[in-house]
Amino acid sequence: MKSAGAQPLVLDLDLSEVAAATTVVERTLAAFGRIDALLNIAGAVPQIDLFEMTDAQWDGGLALKLHGARRLTIAAWPALKEAKGAVVLTSGNSALFPKAPYAAVGTINAAIAALAKAFSDRGITDGVQVNSVLPGPVMTGRRESYLAHWAPLHNMTVEEATAKFPQDAGIARYGRPEEIAELMAFLVSPGARWMTGSMLRMDGGEVKSL
Repeated sequence: MKSAGAQPLVLDLDLSEVAAATTVVERTLAAFGRIDALLNIAGAVPQIDLFEMTDAQWDGGLALKLHGARRLTIAAWPALKEAKGAVVLTSGNSALFPKAPYAAVGTINAAIAALAKAFSDRGITDGVQVNSVLPGPVMTGRRESYLAHWAPLHNMTVEEATAKFPQDAGIARYGRPEEIAELMAFLVSPGARWMTGSMLRMDGGEVKSL
């Protein structure tokens, strides 16, 4: 960010905690005086079978990815309204095809897409643009850790497991974080100003349905 001429403000906070959203907004406004865009990307929902996941695990996934984004967007809303800003909420393509082995992921992602739609409805009146992004399988550090754990449980090397998933999903390769970032950058740019209330799926063609 510094090499691009931007000045970062790094805050070490847990967005699943109620007070964190207010702290983020207050510190940001104190440092920069305004908020032009908010990208909600925090969240890690356990990939656990529907009949094995505990209430505590459900609550943890909801607290960070859904309620963290909801609270942060609400806390930033007055500043976004003043700046005629933009919001992006990160969901996931599993919102479109929830499955029992990772039911919470699809369920919470679907809730986030609906939440973004609700915010966008208010945003039409308040002048705040809101969209959601539904990424598919992106190769991140979290996915690498998951594959390292999953592979030996299925008598595979990590390399074999890494190659297997795109084949099973019917896609050519994993996505890259930079590709999702570029989509989000467009969504908060002037070129996308008339786009609001949209769900944008970027998944290499994993979802075959309309």
